[in-house]
Amino acid sequence: MEVSFKLNGVEIEDTFAEGFGMWGTRLIITAASRKWANTAAAEMTGFATSVIACDCEAGVEAEIPPEESLDGRPGTAVMVFGFSAKKLATALLNRLGQCVLTCPTTAVFNGLPEEMADAMIDVGKSVRFFGDGYQVKMRMGDGWEARQRFWRIPVMEGEFLVEEKVGAKKAVAGGNFLVMGETEAATLEASERAIEAIHSVPYVITPFPGGLCRSGSKVGSTYAFLRASTNTPFCPAIKHSLKDSQVPEGVNSVLEVILNGLDEPSVKKAMGVGIEAATKVEGVKWITAVNFGGKLGKYQLHLKDCVGGS
Repeated sequence: MEVSFKLNGVEIEDTFAEGFGMWGTRLIITAASRKWANTAAAEMTGFATSVIACDCEAGVEAEIPPEESLDGRPGTAVMVFGFSAKKLATALLNRLGQCVLTCPTTAVFNGLPEEMADAMIDVGKSVRFFGDGYQVKMRMGDGWEARQRFWRIPVMEGEFLVEEKVGAKKAVAGGNFLVMGETEAATLEASERAIEAIHSVPYVITPFPGGLCRSGSKVGSTYAFLRASTNTPFCPAIKHSLKDSQVPEGVNSVLEVILNGLDEPSVKKAMGVGIEAATKVEGVKWITAVNFGGKLGKYQLHLKDCVGGS
């Protein structure tokens, strides 16, 4: 490893995270209380860490206060990513139907305005069939043509309100950086601070558990039947037995922060604030990123650019 610059005394490798293109969308789930909005959001974004084995990548972006939601109730913004608009639509339909429609008091609104979107997905239009012919179409807002279209679907509790279409756009996935520390405790604290900082940036999610991945992977494996396997060069436990280890001396724990966002500038900004937050924790020795020489994706998110090369 070659050190290019330091930030808050921590060495930052002059390298890049390799991002790749996906389709992303943003929904606002509201409910009668913060508890139920968050419950629906958590259910909908479960088992959605990586498309290596999941149907999509998803996560909670932010909590929406009642005064900013369309129905004046507490809301939670969730973002979902898929490899194509079609795959994204399928994942959305399944997750809305199983995880949000079923959750008490919820309603679903489009969180990506049409002017920001590359396409509009007919999710509510498909969910409506659950109403068994008793669903009702309605419009809300000012101006007949400009009004948003919704479906009211009868359910045992009352009615489920869902917007007919949600915006989707070509997005960026796979932004990442590695936090390398002297101890597990220092590495975890620094990574947690990074996640907290990242969530101050709009239109970005961290899809892994609590935003963190302990089991970073590389493409391929010794075993032909595996698409991916443990990222051996960054595993401290084998740094003395692995010839090509990239774990520096003094580093005994590594965590990967992985980000998806609706555009490249948002992902780079989030990486920058995350890295800066991590470097402020004592015991952090090194920050780097994972890439595959540009073979995986078209986005090269250089750490130096993300933090301003300070």
